[in-house]
Amino acid sequence: MLQIYNTLSRQKEYFRPLHEGHVGMYVCGPTVYGDAHLGHARPAITFDLLYRYLLHLGYKVRYVRNITDVGHLEHDADEGEDKIAKKARLEQLEPMEVAQYYTNRYHRDMEALNVLPPSIEPHASGHIIEQIAFVQRILDHGYAYISNGSVYMDVEKYAKDFPYGKLSGRNLNDIVTETRELDGQDEKKHSYDFALWKKAAPEHIMHWPSPWSEGFPGWHMECSTMGTKYLGEEFDIHGGGMDLMFPHHEAEIAQSCAALGHDTVHYWMHNNMITIAGKKMGKSYNNFITLEQFFKGEHHLLTKPFSPMTIRFFILMAHYRSTVDFSSEALEAAEKGFARLQEAYTRLMRLTPSAESTIEIGNLRQHCEEAMEDDLNSPIVIAHLFESAKAINTVADGKGTISKEDLAELQDVWKTFVVDILGLRMDDSTEGGSNEAYKAAVDLLLNIRLDAKRNKDWATSDRIRNSLTDLGFTIKDTKDGFEWTL
Repeated sequence: MLQIYNTLSRQKEYFRPLHEGHVGMYVCGPTVYGDAHLGHARPAITFDLLYRYLLHLGYKVRYVRNITDVGHLEHDADEGEDKIAKKARLEQLEPMEVAQYYTNRYHRDMEALNVLPPSIEPHASGHIIEQIAFVQRILDHGYAYISNGSVYMDVEKYAKDFPYGKLSGRNLNDIVTETRELDGQDEKKHSYDFALWKKAAPEHIMHWPSPWSEGFPGWHMECSTMGTKYLGEEFDIHGGGMDLMFPHHEAEIAQSCAALGHDTVHYWMHNNMITIAGKKMGKSYNNFITLEQFFKGEHHLLTKPFSPMTIRFFILMAHYRSTVDFSSEALEAAEKGFARLQEAYTRLMRLTPSAESTIEIGNLRQHCEEAMEDDLNSPIVIAHLFESAKAINTVADGKGTISKEDLAELQDVWKTFVVDILGLRMDDSTEGGSNEAYKAAVDLLLNIRLDAKRNKDWATSDRIRNSLTDLGFTIKDTKDGFEWTL
């Protein structure tokens, strides 16, 4: 039975959905004011892995991943100019034009990484009315106050009735110490009160009418509103990066309890960070590398371009709750590991069965399932697959045989875990049908080489082999013809 680590209880728990056979899952998606970077790829791939495994287990999953297109500053979202509005003003574009541009680019990057699209992808800007209604419920229950046209959460009053800080383990004294001084703090009763609705300054482009002012919702409000709108007042899983635990997810819990009178989420899941030299990768540190730069190799920290599947494999090689320190050397190692996996997969799919097996395929399916059920332990799954590759290579090299039944089982397990669950494209292509033409062209060349060898035309045979090798292909002659990988 699937166990997942619940950040709220700080332990692994057996997953029990609220509704038999159905799972509601909400994941914080991108704020679309810039290109996606490696830090964005990790939560996308982590929760894609969870989504894929839940589907594999037979659940019907409603997966909601939001788009933050209202803008906001990161972390201290109460103050300052909206980032999308700022870019729109500087480039003389409509704010929604900026948001749509980066949303399109995010979708392109996710498709390249083979991240499945969510069931619903709501936009913050499309749910302003619902957010206003949510704020009003909090006001009606007495856990918020109006100040100069803005609405703030009364954290101290809330904390008397509900345990504030239970997700992150902070208390109000810690929060007072950690809160930065920002413009407009004099509007609040306390520095740790956060905005539910913010009155827009005259220069603020993105704003909407409300009972309190012409303004915009606080950063945290969109997730509380859209999560409950599409998944109900209680749902199963809420995910996101560990950096969102405080203040974002802590504020979500407070808002939902203040509005509804109870917790909304049963399991909180957080992936850990990607770091560079031990420091978090992110826009706020100006040390990020965009996914497009990875794919093109256009960054001074990169030694070469890296394919989307290399990036995905690199992330899956570490457990989602562990920190991953980036380096170009680490990516090169991942690239070699992924190439080994690709080669084993290709060889497996080309094997021909014999009357009996002289190799042991073991309990590969059971071992992989046990690893996935242990809090999505993808690196252990990959380790089991590499161990299985030894048997595959033994048969492919003509040093062993495999029966029809064992071959069918092994092929099914590899396809299930490598392709369906880990989400790795074995052809490492995003071009669809054009890749089939590419493979057919290589096969054609190697078949011409076979004909040349049969005719003892060694010059033509060597020329084709050497040319393909120079281009990066690895070619193996087998008793049945040939094998090749790139």
